[in-house]
Amino acid sequence: MKKFFPVYVRVPVIFFSVFGAMEYFIDSGDRPAFVKYPMLILFLVIFLFLLIAIEMVTSAVDNVMYQLMTPEQKKQLDEITAVDISLTERQWYKNLMHHLTRSEPMENEAFLLLDHDYDGIKELDNKLPPWWLYLFYGGIVFGAVYLVKYEMLGGDNQETEFNKEMEQAKIDVAKYMLTAPDQMNEEKVILLTEAADLAKGKSIFTNNCAACHRADGGGQIGPNLTDDHWLFGGSIKNVFHTVTNGGRDGKGMIAWKATLKPTEIQQVASYVLSLQGSDPVNPKAPDGEVWADTETKTVAMVAPKK
Repeated sequence: MKKFFPVYVRVPVIFFSVFGAMEYFIDSGDRPAFVKYPMLILFLVIFLFLLIAIEMVTSAVDNVMYQLMTPEQKKQLDEITAVDISLTERQWYKNLMHHLTRSEPMENEAFLLLDHDYDGIKELDNKLPPWWLYLFYGGIVFGAVYLVKYEMLGGDNQETEFNKEMEQAKIDVAKYMLTAPDQMNEEKVILLTEAADLAKGKSIFTNNCAACHRADGGGQIGPNLTDDHWLFGGSIKNVFHTVTNGGRDGKGMIAWKATLKPTEIQQVASYVLSLQGSDPVNPKAPDGEVWADTETKTVAMVAPKK
């Protein structure tokens, strides 16, 4: 059995069989099991070490046992071992190789010799190996199919397939984003100006902010949101940060990050900035400092209540 499966075949077969079974039975999602669970790498290393060690120990034991045998026992074992011929000596293997190569035995060389002689170098009329012919014919068939599909029928080439996959990827990403966790943050936030976004922001403001800032933003408990004075800066990032994290400890506006989603905070912050320059009834006196956004040339910012 060892002669039929030499050690350089046995060890890889056993190792990769265990590796494949491990990947099949361990649920690791879309990642390989040994990547998700690094301890499996240690297991595989130890397992491979044990396999090699077992082979070495077994070989050493067989050698010692053979040396301890009597001459008669050695002769008997050699006769039994001789019956167990190697893989390349088996008849079915020889028949298979002959079918694949159509090689002729050396004794038939005289019948294959051609009348070509180049400085003593002679040529044999050997047939092409069937395995080579099969690959050649397969290449012809593949070329014919390729020609018909891509040149005659106008099949998608690699560039077209890439563009289609990219378009599908955009659709898949948009679909994913509909149900994906809200990924808006202070670094990504931008000022929204679309009517639909401002309408959502107004609704959020009316339900959550009007009690302190009044529905028109003129200010009540909280500061006036329509003038150019602000406590914590006037850009959309400042507004987003203030609404998210709240105002001054103990007496400022509460943090809304536990109540509103980041995109909702973006919408209400954008709506607050849209109130700039409006004319509320009986506005509250200004709080804070004048804010001028030098980058966008606009005045903005919501301030927390006192």
